[in-house]
Amino acid sequence: MSVFIYALIIKGKSRGDLGFADRVRPAAVSLSSNLAAGDERDTDKESVRFFYLAKGSRAEISRRL
Repeated sequence: MSVFIYALIIKGKSRGDLGFADRVRPAAVSLSSNLAAGDERDTDKESVRFFYLAKGSRAEISRRL
């Protein structure tokens, strides 16, 4: 997902809007990181917590695009 977002930033309209890129990049990295962390957790409760964090990052990206 992060690679896709970075490609959009490089090729898209955002080249002129550095503030846009600065806000979307961290959310893309957070999304991927939280999905990976949730997948590695020992309990379902811990996994769900990280998946909800990833969902929040996805929403942040969606609002910005």
